[in-house]
Amino acid sequence: MKTPISLQINGETYLLNVPIKKTLLDVLREDLALTGTKKGCDSGECGACTVLMEGKPVNSCMILAVDAVGKQISTIEGIGGIMELDPIQEALVAHGAIQCGYCTPGVVMTVKALLDSNPHPTEKEVREGITGNLCRCTGYVKVVEAIMDVSRR
Repeated sequence: MKTPISLQINGETYLLNVPIKKTLLDVLREDLALTGTKKGCDSGECGACTVLMEGKPVNSCMILAVDAVGKQISTIEGIGGIMELDPIQEALVAHGAIQCGYCTPGVVMTVKALLDSNPHPTEKEVREGITGNLCRCTGYVKVVEAIMDVSRR
């Protein structure tokens, strides 16, 4: 069974007709071609699918699209741009914190929410803030260094 919904994503309004049990992640990737948000575990464990909903990081694989109606959603496509990266993205690149890159969109979204709520976190707060983002390549050292660098700007 499908239902009509309206989603606010990256400042745009999308009118869709989706199955009631379709996740926000699947709508983003399959219906809207916003494929920057990655599909990792499909169980809310890895953070690859992190988007911001009302400014808070959420695992889009765990949210039904119908439950996102009326909420402001931001994806990685709404952060920075092709010609100008967001300072978080710049810092991750400058510090060599990106290896395979699969986790990077989720990390960027999580860090954006963290820095929006706490512009100058301690290293402990940064480490706690990114615990929901699994990265198998970096060991997190350079990721934390990059975030600390951004927070000092």
